[in-house]
Amino acid sequence: MQTFPFRQHNPAGPAYRRGWVDEAVAAIEADQCRTADTHLIRLIVPALSGIDIYLKDESTHPTGSLKHRLARSLFLYALCNGHIREGTPVVEASSGSTAVSEAYFAQMIGVPFYAVMPRTTSAEKIAAIEHYGGNCHLIDDGRALYAEAAALAARLNGHYMDQFTFAERATDWRGNNNIAESIFTQLQGEPRPLPDWIVMGAGTGGTSATIGRYLRYRQYPTRLCVADVEHSAFFDCFRTQDRSHVCERPSLIEGVGRPRCEPSFVPGVVDRMMKIPDAATVAAMNVLSRRLRRAVGGSTGTNFLALCRLASEMRKVNLAGSLVTLICDSGERYRQTYYEPAWLAARGLDPAPFEKALSSFLATGEPLALDVDDVVNPQSVRTSAVS
Repeated sequence: MQTFPFRQHNPAGPAYRRGWVDEAVAAIEADQCRTADTHLIRLIVPALSGIDIYLKDESTHPTGSLKHRLARSLFLYALCNGHIREGTPVVEASSGSTAVSEAYFAQMIGVPFYAVMPRTTSAEKIAAIEHYGGNCHLIDDGRALYAEAAALAARLNGHYMDQFTFAERATDWRGNNNIAESIFTQLQGEPRPLPDWIVMGAGTGGTSATIGRYLRYRQYPTRLCVADVEHSAFFDCFRTQDRSHVCERPSLIEGVGRPRCEPSFVPGVVDRMMKIPDAATVAAMNVLSRRLRRAVGGSTGTNFLALCRLASEMRKVNLAGSLVTLICDSGERYRQTYYEPAWLAARGLDPAPFEKALSSFLATGEPLALDVDDVVNPQSVRTSAVS
């Protein structure tokens, strides 16, 4: 195979104007090469014999969350489209984890970074952003997040990264080591390498779009279930096929749920959606944390609750198979919120009944006594064996 040596160049020379961009892209690509793929953990649940549960552990990325992949893709997309050049300030609207990861890459290539976030964002995430040299621009009204981020970028003569628009197009959904390709590669040696379902929460909508498109591109029988949270517009958008739905209350579960149906959310690649109550999310987060012997974040609880409901349905009809979801981030970022009883009580959240039901299901395999809003995509070409 013919190989090509690296081209020697002088970035300051008049004949070569892309030197800094090339070096920035190379730095980000090198970071990916240094980082091993995240683990795919098999969760052993003896009471669910015949149903294999896998957790893709995205908390092990250098910045600690699933958003590391998104931030890398967004920076490469912006650099290769000429939006970021040497010294360009980068601005993002984010509830936390995306901003942490973008601050990391901004520091890597030496550009200023500003995160526009709700004032309610956890102190741990704010500290992480500042650790990577980012600037936190906190606002009181989360509904103004997009407008304030765009306005700040204009004032700074910078680039508004806009994850909610560009997440679905910045990642190569056909492959190139995206998260979907990674999952199926890691499943190759497992007893049931083609899962019945992949469960994914919706934040920007970009990851669910990548997974759903990849499943169709590769013609896999696997279906995609998107788990939405209590205060979010995504579920109603999917249920009615109307993108104009909005939700006035901000989501209590950081990283998932949005006040509007984001441009990156692609309902047509989703086979099923569930709307998970916030108290049930916290309950599932607690139950899974005990089983893993380490704390996971809130959005992971949302994912795990939806997965367990699917497992319960499969169990009811004696269907063997496998299920995959994500550990989105570590619970260490939420010690003062989801893991703090006073914080939960102040918001009227009581996870105890949900926790009891879920623990019983995992211990006995008896049906999970939990009803949630649930919709199957009427346009889906797949026939659900468990719906």
